[in-house]
Amino acid sequence: MKKYLILAVLLLVAALGIVGKAYRRAIDDRNRLARNQTTLLDSVDHYRTAAGREAASVQALELKVSELERYKADAAAEIRSLGIKLRRVESVATTTARTEVCITAPLTDAADVSPKKSVLPSDSIETGSDGMPTEEVKTFRWEDGHVDICGTIATDSVRCEVVSIDTLRQVVHRVPRRFLFIRWGTKAIRQEIVSTNPHTRIVYAEYIDMRRKKK
Repeated sequence: MKKYLILAVLLLVAALGIVGKAYRRAIDDRNRLARNQTTLLDSVDHYRTAAGREAASVQALELKVSELERYKADAAAEIRSLGIKLRRVESVATTTARTEVCITAPLTDAADVSPKKSVLPSDSIETGSDGMPTEEVKTFRWEDGHVDICGTIATDSVRCEVVSIDTLRQVVHRVPRRFLFIRWGTKAIRQEIVSTNPHTRIVYAEYIDMRRKKK
């Protein structure tokens, strides 16, 4: 009888352990969903750093693989196109940047062209009382969905506006160890960066994985 009582106690402890683990998992999942709702309602916070550089801050979404496939199908497709299995993905980030440049520069002979030529002020093109240029001005425009360039050419100067939009998608994933056809563990953590702008060339990338001591 004592043997059965001990067995019953052990089964009860095991059941309580399973129920407790399931309860903690449910609480964690509920908190994760609450954080995701806050993230979806939140907007991007734009600010300037102490050095005057443009910066943005946004709260992270926490998604499971199934949720990534369901709600971020384009990101999942992009990851697969890189030959990466979704279960090995650590994080995914997407950043869209818009660059606008407006310049007015003098027109000179080809022999006098120098990258250090001073830029003329935007009011260098003389206009009459009606606001129209007093000299012959030609305009031009070129765009391909990624870069939009428009400007005016006067007798001795050119004014040009350039707008460029680029989206960068960053995928951090685990690279498994390999032996023949067997894959296991983690050999390295890599970051893949994809640009949607064909005129963009990624010249530098860095990913730092911060390791903290376990408490």
